[in-house]
Amino acid sequence: MVIGIIEDDELLKKALDTTLKRQGYITVLAGSKKEAIQNINRYVDLLIVDIGLPDGDGISLYQELQRNQKIPAIFLTARDDERDMLKAFDIGADDYVVKPFSMKVLLKRMEVVLRRTTGENVFMCGEVVLYPERKQVLIGKKEIYLTVKEYQLLEYFIMNQKQVLTKEMILEYLWGIDSESIDINTISVIVSRLKKKLGAESKLINNVFGMGYRMGE
Repeated sequence: MVIGIIEDDELLKKALDTTLKRQGYITVLAGSKKEAIQNINRYVDLLIVDIGLPDGDGISLYQELQRNQKIPAIFLTARDDERDMLKAFDIGADDYVVKPFSMKVLLKRMEVVLRRTTGENVFMCGEVVLYPERKQVLIGKKEIYLTVKEYQLLEYFIMNQKQVLTKEMILEYLWGIDSESIDINTISVIVSRLKKKLGAESKLINNVFGMGYRMGE
């Protein structure tokens, strides 16, 4: 998913950029109203907007950016000002965060907004985005097509990130009560096919020697 970060504080902007990329988001950056109008397009899934910008305010900028399409937004401000908060909500803001804030809190609020605005669960690892309700997998904005077992394997990996999954666990997840009749080496074959389709993102799935596999950094 693509997140637009509009923040004039370079240190905070860099911190947001680094944090979101580590979580698998794609970012588009701007440090002013002018840059935002030039860089932010309709493919952005969520905006993080600083209310105070060097060439104007984030509220009027947001009004301009959403003329052609509604884009969810979380506003940032250094001022705990009720008037700003109410004005932001009046023009369609989805949430509001007062600086300084915890990155973990911001990430959780982002998840809530994205779930509410898309109406479905979204799971991410690196640039791999999985939509379980529609059984769809994207890398960035490009959809990749998997077989049923490849999809089920990716879903198992991505919903258990950073955990070691043994071949026996994977076998049981993919085949259930029929797993005893399946050659365990089949798992290596499916993992290999899945990694090939993931391309550069295949690095997210690692072989844990003598144990199994783990997805995530």
